[in-house]
Amino acid sequence: MFDFDLFVIGAGSGGVRTARMSASYGARVAIAEDRYMGGTCVNVGCVPKKLYSYAAHFRYDCSDSKGFGWQGNLPAFDWNVLRDNKTAEISRLNGIYDKLLDGSGVTLYNGRARLLDKHTVAIGDKKVTSEKILIATGGWPFVPEFPGSELAVTSNEIFDLPTFPERILVVGGGYIALEFAGIFAGLGSVTTLSYRGDIPLKHFDKDLSEKLFLESQRHINMLMNSNVQEIVRKDNELKVIFKEGNTLSVDCVLYATGRKPNTENLGLENTRVSLEPSGAIAINDQFETTEPGIFALGDVVGRIALTPVAIAEGMVLSSNLFKNTNKTMDYNNIATAVFSHPNVGTVGLSEEQAKARYGEIEVYESDFRHLKHTLSGNPERTYMKLIVDKATDKVLGMHMMGADAGEIIQGLAVAMQCGVTKAQLDSTIGIHPTAAEEFVTMRQPRA
Repeated sequence: MFDFDLFVIGAGSGGVRTARMSASYGARVAIAEDRYMGGTCVNVGCVPKKLYSYAAHFRYDCSDSKGFGWQGNLPAFDWNVLRDNKTAEISRLNGIYDKLLDGSGVTLYNGRARLLDKHTVAIGDKKVTSEKILIATGGWPFVPEFPGSELAVTSNEIFDLPTFPERILVVGGGYIALEFAGIFAGLGSVTTLSYRGDIPLKHFDKDLSEKLFLESQRHINMLMNSNVQEIVRKDNELKVIFKEGNTLSVDCVLYATGRKPNTENLGLENTRVSLEPSGAIAINDQFETTEPGIFALGDVVGRIALTPVAIAEGMVLSSNLFKNTNKTMDYNNIATAVFSHPNVGTVGLSEEQAKARYGEIEVYESDFRHLKHTLSGNPERTYMKLIVDKATDKVLGMHMMGADAGEIIQGLAVAMQCGVTKAQLDSTIGIHPTAAEEFVTMRQPRA
């Protein structure tokens, strides 16, 4: 009756994984993409951001090395080399995604797919039918409208600026804003971050956010309770006027004020698919929308906007659709990292969440200077925090700020998923000397 068993709109991480796994289960699958293979993560998200974060860290590594006997001036930074090498790597990854789909037997359509009804999709002038349809179109950067807002760039454009900005303003208080502020500060730009709230990363553990805020001030001019009113182009620079009365002249304004589900021009009006007040596509626990047979997952559904989450959702959905399983997604203990300077890693509940959910808890902390910096002279601090349910001794949350925080927390997330207790951490022998051993040597709870 249909051309395909499953038609996927959006070839990002979640869409591609669902398509490939569904095809491996014997389904006839097609996928459409109108922008770039691999979606946000590969092209304008996780991958290029981490590459640029590495580049920024080299500045600090060079400075730190002097205390270890390495003499000489700081090497010159060439933006064009970083940008072009990044572009080449992303092109390589795009090609890999093409080959993965082709090797899985998935039919690829290049173009924006629109729903004509619950079983029909149009890609340009071509129409195809499918028994089931998956919407995996991800998110899109959001910039509020104000005078001069068109002069700002978003995370979609920031990686490919034609020239390096000697002065940059980053607007936002989430992890994307913190990461880019740290990147450009490390690359040598005079960097200012403007946020309308009291402290960035407000959805993270409060102590962790405060520690990162203090560290960030050593590299970034942090303007809190700050609101941009207008951006004006003046000769070769941008003049930013704040509602508080101050002004700032920069070469670039990056708006990192959040992302919204990418649902424009999908033809949802031709179906019974409904949206949440946030603009996210409404789904049930099986990822089915309010139109039976149409599914959605990833950033477009507004749950947890992380690449590994979208991939895991795709694994669950494809198994349910074509292996007749009845799996649901477990959103507990999902670890995440912020590639700020220094890095942040976290898994489980914040102290505030744990208190609200469990009542009596114990908190263990360690705040120290990394062994490396006893010779480097760098004042950077490392901070670690454990949150434990007092009644059961179960670890509820693990948080870290410091070098390689993401790498360390990834390993500890396995223990969290297995239900690790504080006693089990205490019985674990640490690797010395490492920063990570602090997680198994904290003995006294905070008063």
